Amino acid sequence: MDPRDVKSADDARRIVEERGLEHVKVGVTDVDGVMRGKYMAKSKFLSALEKGFGFCDVVLGWDSNDQLVDNLTYTGWHTAYPDAPVRVLPDTCREVPMEDGMLFFLAEFTGAAEEVCPRGTLRRVLKRAEDAGFGVVSSAEFEFFLFEETPHSVREKNYRGLKNITPGYFGYSMLRSSVHSDFYRDLLALGRTMDFPIEGLHTETGPGVLEAAIEYSGALEAADRAVLFKTFTKVLAQQRGWMASFMAKWSADWPGQSGHLHVSLTRDRKPVFHEEGKPHGMSDIMRWFVGGQQRLMPELLAMVASTVNSYTRLIPGFWAPTDATWGVENRTTALRVIGGSPASQRVEYRVAAADINPYIALAAAIGSGLWGIENRVEPDAAIDGNSYAVQHAPERALPRSLMEAAGRLKASAPARDLFGDAFVDHFAATREWEEREFRRAITDWELQRYFEII
Repeated sequence: MDPRDVKSADDARRIVEERGLEHVKVGVTDVDGVMRGKYMAKSKFLSALEKGFGFCDVVLGWDSNDQLVDNLTYTGWHTAYPDAPVRVLPDTCREVPMEDGMLFFLAEFTGAAEEVCPRGTLRRVLKRAEDAGFGVVSSAEFEFFLFEETPHSVREKNYRGLKNITPGYFGYSMLRSSVHSDFYRDLLALGRTMDFPIEGLHTETGPGVLEAAIEYSGALEAADRAVLFKTFTKVLAQQRGWMASFMAKWSADWPGQSGHLHVSLTRDRKPVFHEEGKPHGMSDIMRWFVGGQQRLMPELLAMVASTVNSYTRLIPGFWAPTDATWGVENRTTALRVIGGSPASQRVEYRVAAADINPYIALAAAIGSGLWGIENRVEPDAAIDGNSYAVQHAPERALPRSLMEAAGRLKASAPARDLFGDAFVDHFAATREWEEREFRRAITDWELQRYFEII
């Protein structure tokens, strides 16, 4: 049985039995978009298919460094970190090719935990779309840097003087991709086997940086694919003695790493963003969708730029936006309308970086667009030319720090309507914690600037 044919609990039982597996791999995604999981004995997994299983809810209450967030209501020492119920998702079955036929299944939190679960949050937004008669088609594309380093060596070097797999600028290089064709081949094959098919893979501008575009699908599947792509690209790189980094910006000397999201809507499986005769071929639905995305971007930015590091990327001249703007085929704006045929017309959510939690970022991108349709929000005039050179309205300015963005999210009535009070309060609190942890650090810049002279 092919893993792609698994649709039900019965199918999952059958494929596990057919392969004679004694253990199965199961994973959930935490608030930061990090895959957490374990191997489960066959008997426990088969039981979990029917009854679910318990997963310590600390993964919804700690940060990416496993430090306990101290300002949460949902979980903490005050609740004693109990198990939260989790459901296995049979139709997410994948084979892990580097593990001799091992099967992998995604899972998601249920019960009270579902209100703050990243995947559950996206599902609620997609239910809102469904109730309005829309299907959502999405895809993600990621830039990531590759280093000839290991998890041990980067720590021994204190993350300084790292060696990229290739030097210098060389975007779209046929030379680089041919020299390292074995890695490209393995990554493309991994995408086919694990069902995150890669439709484009090439070098970007910078030392050892690649960009991969994942094939489009329904939005929930697109988020699943994005999470799996990030996780198993890192696995593949580390298995050959390399490391892949999806930081928003790892060096002041090079552009940041994007995680652009492409979104379009359908009705009765037919595209609804294109309309002949309208300006830029944009239907009313698409125009309102872009209007909602633009209007709410400053309020929802914490859901998209969710790390302290994210804000080092959002500066002029480095292929990242600084204001909530839009344009047609304009790569200096936060939203890029891509025209063409009805099937290809879409909006690219360019404010997102490679460090996104795909579930939460897509929830923001899609939810804000739906809010725009519901309220018939008209966008500003499209930016023609260099958006960095334009003085934008103050209300279009994006927050400049994670703490500011978290405050805007907490105060946003539309966010609470779209995602629920429990999610907004929980997620904003985790972002406040993230910045408080950063403020405790003494940076190299501070030492170099103040240690002797001040």
